[in-house]
Amino acid sequence: MLIIDNAIISNEVIEEQFVCNLTACKGACCVEGDTGATLQDEELAILDQIYPIVAPYLTPEGRTAIEQQGRYVFDHEVGNTTPLINGAACAYVIFDDMGIAKCGIQKAFEEGAVNFPKPISCHLYPIRIKKFNNQYEAVNYERWNICKPACRLGKQLKVPVYAFLKEPLIRKYGEAFYQQLEAAAQHLKETADEDNNG
Repeated sequence: MLIIDNAIISNEVIEEQFVCNLTACKGACCVEGDTGATLQDEELAILDQIYPIVAPYLTPEGRTAIEQQGRYVFDHEVGNTTPLINGAACAYVIFDDMGIAKCGIQKAFEEGAVNFPKPISCHLYPIRIKKFNNQYEAVNYERWNICKPACRLGKQLKVPVYAFLKEPLIRKYGEAFYQQLEAAAQHLKETADEDNNG
């Protein structure tokens, strides 16, 4: 593992390879699972603020689910999350012309309607962050069967998880953090290459 500031980073974040392959998975992470996207405390007020702007981007089913359940719901195991449509898809999900699930919040962001890209837990996936001891955060790579096409594409393109997630990692932890992570990953790679060649 690697420790940078208050983050304890799993080696898999550096060693595993991953690139989303939306044509293969169709954005299944937005429609599969038992709960919605986990939300940071500060994201609740943001959702309240931007929802009137985001709502027109959403599906009728998504708007109905939000009207019935709220803009976020509380789950006893994971905390606050986005609501689900009939226990399945995220209420904020939309679909493009290819039937690929995408985020309605992100669509509004891309069009300049809001300045919030999407919940950080979605932006960081397949990295999952879990707080413990009220001080440290565990930064782990999560394996999910629906992401097998992304693992294959990542290996084909030789893109590590942390490199694929550069933008959200900088959004979450800052540029200096990412530079330290990148340097540590490069050092580990060089050490492994020396061991293999030695």
